[in-house]
Amino acid sequence: MIETPAEFDEAVRRLLDGEGPVAVDAERASGFKYSQRAYLIQMHRRGSGTFLFDPPQIPDFSSLQSAIVDAEWVLHAASQDLACLREVGLDPSLIFDTELAARLLGMPRVGLAAVVEDLLGVHLAKEHSAADWSTRPLPQSWLTYAALDVDLLVDVRDGLVQRLADAGKSELAAEEFEAVRTREPKPASAEPWRRLSGIHAVRSPRNLAVARELWLARDAFASESDVAPGRLIPDASILAVTKELPRTRKALADLRAFNGRASRTELERWWGAVERGLASEDLPATRVPADAPPPPRAWAMRNPEADARLRLAKAAVTEIAESMQMPVENLLTPDHLRRVAWTPPASTDADAIGDALAELGARPWQVAATAHKIALAFVEASQAVHDAEKPAS
Repeated sequence: MIETPAEFDEAVRRLLDGEGPVAVDAERASGFKYSQRAYLIQMHRRGSGTFLFDPPQIPDFSSLQSAIVDAEWVLHAASQDLACLREVGLDPSLIFDTELAARLLGMPRVGLAAVVEDLLGVHLAKEHSAADWSTRPLPQSWLTYAALDVDLLVDVRDGLVQRLADAGKSELAAEEFEAVRTREPKPASAEPWRRLSGIHAVRSPRNLAVARELWLARDAFASESDVAPGRLIPDASILAVTKELPRTRKALADLRAFNGRASRTELERWWGAVERGLASEDLPATRVPADAPPPPRAWAMRNPEADARLRLAKAAVTEIAESMQMPVENLLTPDHLRRVAWTPPASTDADAIGDALAELGARPWQVAATAHKIALAFVEASQAVHDAEKPAS
């Protein structure tokens, strides 16, 4: 563990003296803490060794950032770690994502342990992946586990580089890695409480108001105490109160389905939220307008031609994915295809389809691989619907 200024300076010096890519991983305390901060950051570089940095003890990572910013950073499932790394000032200029590379190669299992075993024949135990990494001191077995997550990562990267080259996928992989590195965070939801599990089944504005107030109260308390919200009261408890609508504090306390470790110790807090929901004049809408197309199951009735476009285009994209030996969702984001099928450009030639896909965020290699076949599928769909509408002779 790198915890003191002297240890940190020595680790930075050694990493700077190393060579080649830098393997990077981070451990959070998801499910235990409200924040998504890193509680451990692991790094390995050939010629340097392996280092486990303790972020709560290190106020400034800028010298480490300067030492390795120009190196390629190797991460497994980079999208999961980039945000917490950037929170402490660590931001790569070039990445190699071993999980994403495995997906693009069509490997059947893409977890780190499976990829390590496939490429190196080494078995990694993953027994501490869901641990509370805010624990201090960290047990030695956890530190060993964390170190192994980066010790072999550069070797894995080298094996994947060769496989990508053999498959002719080096350039498209580079595009995908850069897309992950530069992807903007999703904008905050205007109504994050609507993510409550099971809330879609609640149709009454008053019940929804109670759910909203309970969610907001739980979120504020979770943020204040840095505890994962579900550890205070789970979503199922909020939903139970939402359906029951207890009219007194005692009725809330007597509701057996209202549980969780803070359900009774913070009962006054939750009852206050219920009262606000019951009295609120700002009632939520039961349905929220969305810019996304409706669920595909409704297309046949609402827009038969869009339904035909989607069915034929999905078949074409699936065929391309199979020929390229990669999952369909890595070839083209399903939402991109749905949006273009629901609202196609005025011209449905390959160039127009490609421009529409690119505007949605498809990478150049994805456009090159799919636009022509999607355009052909759209033409076929239009003709099929036209033929179906012809009166019988």
